[in-house]
Amino acid sequence: MAKGLFTARKLRKDAQKNRWNDRYYKKRVLKLRQRSDPLQGSSQARGIVLEKVGVEAKQPNSAIRKCVKIQLIKNGRQITAFAPGNGAINFIDEHDEVMVEGIGGRMGRSYGDIPGVRYKVIKVNSVSLDEMVRGRKEKPVR
Repeated sequence: MAKGLFTARKLRKDAQKNRWNDRYYKKRVLKLRQRSDPLQGSSQARGIVLEKVGVEAKQPNSAIRKCVKIQLIKNGRQITAFAPGNGAINFIDEHDEVMVEGIGGRMGRSYGDIPGVRYKVIKVNSVSLDEMVRGRKEKPVR
C-alpha cells in the first residue's frame, strides 16, 4: 500500500518538473507574451505619429501599403500600424494622436501581405478613422 503512494508522489513531482519543457506553459507562467508585446497585453493603445511610411506587399502581390510609424504613450515603444481604407493615410498627419489595435489574424503576428505590421489605426485625434474615410465626420483641427 505504501509503495503505491510513493510512486504517485514521484510521478507528480516528475510531471511538475517536466512542465517547464512545455513552451506554452513556460510562456504563460513567465508572462513572456505580455512582456514582449508593445501593447503590454491590452487590446488598444494610444500613440503619437512619427512618420508616414509605405510598406511593400509580399509576393505575389505588388502594392505599397500605407502605414505609419507610431511611438506609444504608455511605454515609449515604436510600432508600425496600417491605415485601413481608401485614402485613409490622408487623414493622418505627423504628431497626431492615434489609437491602435491588433490587426487580427495569427495570434499577434503580422497579417496578410503586409510584412512586419501587426497593428492598425482606428482613431485619429479621438475621431474614428473609418467615419472620416466614409465622409461622415471631419478631422478636428487641433
